Amino acid sequence: MVPSSATSQPAAPSEVSPVAVRRVFYIPGYDPIHPRRYRELYRKEGAAQAAISGYDLDLTARKANPSKTSPRYGWSVAGRMNGAEVASEVDVLVWSDIVRSSMSHTIGATYLQLIRTAWTYISTGALWRLMRLRKGPVIAALYPVGFLLLQAALACAVSGAVLWLGISATDRVERAIWPDPSYTPFIIYGTLLSALLGLAAGYVVLRWFKARDGKFYAYYLMHDYAYAARYGGANPPALEARLAEFADEIAGALCGGADEVLIVGHSSGAHLAVSILADLIRGGRVPAAGPALSLLTLGQVVPMVSFLPAAHRLRADLAFLSQSRVLTWVDVSAPGDGCAFALCDPVAVSGVAAPRKRWPLVLSAAFTQTLSPARWRELRWKFFRLHFQYLCAFDRPGDYDYFRITAGPMTLAQRYAGRSPSASRIERAVNKYTSLSADSAS
Repeated sequence: MVPSSATSQPAAPSEVSPVAVRRVFYIPGYDPIHPRRYRELYRKEGAAQAAISGYDLDLTARKANPSKTSPRYGWSVAGRMNGAEVASEVDVLVWSDIVRSSMSHTIGATYLQLIRTAWTYISTGALWRLMRLRKGPVIAALYPVGFLLLQAALACAVSGAVLWLGISATDRVERAIWPDPSYTPFIIYGTLLSALLGLAAGYVVLRWFKARDGKFYAYYLMHDYAYAARYGGANPPALEARLAEFADEIAGALCGGADEVLIVGHSSGAHLAVSILADLIRGGRVPAAGPALSLLTLGQVVPMVSFLPAAHRLRADLAFLSQSRVLTWVDVSAPGDGCAFALCDPVAVSGVAAPRKRWPLVLSAAFTQTLSPARWRELRWKFFRLHFQYLCAFDRPGDYDYFRITAGPMTLAQRYAGRSPSASRIERAVNKYTSLSADSAS
């Protein structure tokens, strides 16, 4: 059985026998942090899930790939579940260097990004259409704009207060020393000094907020949305080159003797994974008798890109991949994740669903059911942490278990065979821009 929106397809050899060897490629979202964080997250949360669910996971670190042209970072996992032993090799496909280089390091440049990005989403109408899907991620997108403007307002208020105090003090001193009102140089110099002190005070306020952005995430999120908007939804050249390198890595794994090759795209890494796999399949680089090819997208934010006018490549890749018989594509999100377009079918809402659409199978991680009430209360308002919950342990696990998927004996197709898509999924097409190439754009 396959999703109700799909037709049946013949089972690959690895879909009728347990997985013994798996290659996993994890594509992170817009994240400037060293990929070591993902290994440590897997180690910690995998151990917690294993203790809850009653299976064993052993993680072994591997040395980072020294290649400068195709950086990787990975680890090995030995999983023992349901009486089977599975060896999984996990690689993080690293693009954090591109992320870091895209971030504006000055306050002024970030505010220019704010203006350009806000104009892009407002002038194209994308913002209003995104609000018709899920308000959570749109609020998350507006948050850095609002908070950065608030910071600017506070800085202006502090600057104005210092200027007023300086001018008042200068005036009082002048009247005390030079009662003759015709003597003005002192107040002129005092006003200039007050203005400089006011500007300095305002800058200190902005610097204070920027230094603490690890708590506020305003600058980080602004850079994230600006990166997608800068080229109107098209991939920057440096990213396109990196995606080609990632495709080569995955193509090699498809010829390497694994039973399953699983690509995991998280957050904005989801749309990168879609484009990579579309390129591989179009290019005939997926062996007919090779391992099962699986795509797992988690907490996707595809509409933030696909709703922009120049996202022709992404829309074409979505349309192509959704009809492919070569892979299994499962999309998992949760309404409790305010940073994702939860349960929005990325193909359908982008307006590129074809009559022969098969994928993705849209499922809910149902945080309110798979996390205990106490755990949910603890995490409910930690929005950024919840966006990573898909990679973490659930104390009331359902049929979604990241560690069973990446280190268990079943392929993604086997695990969700016969599973119906979430009844609350959103499939209405609200995207204004549906062209699949620049030539066909109106």
